[in-house]
Amino acid sequence: MKEQEKTQHTDKKNRYSDEELEEFRNIILKKLENARADLKILSEALSNTHDNGTDDTSPTFKVLEEGYQVLSKEENGKLAARQEKFIYNLENALIRIENKSYGICRVTGKLIAKERLRIVPHATLSMEAKLNQTGS
Repeated sequence: MKEQEKTQHTDKKNRYSDEELEEFRNIILKKLENARADLKILSEALSNTHDNGTDDTSPTFKVLEEGYQVLSKEENGKLAARQEKFIYNLENALIRIENKSYGICRVTGKLIAKERLRIVPHATLSMEAKLNQTGS
């Protein structure tokens, strides 16, 4: 009987506890630290701060190298932009933790599963809402 009451209580829960929010905050802070480190590496690659150069190689190889560098810079630029968006989303998740709206699906209003938030801590959609979004 108590198990049934516990299940009913969990189903009606409309936000995560402060302890649960603290767990998610720690996950997000760790991911933010890693994401910022990755962005720093990408930014350095974009600005060629560790360039070995090809100034002393023959012209034929220089043309090929410059083409590769342009392609590499474009890819790094895309990765850096993606990383910046990820950092922005993680920072917004921290704000939602502060105002205690973290983990609530923006479509259904239901709690997003803890398992999902541990993997994708910046998620704002439950799996139900995400699947309905892609299905239509």
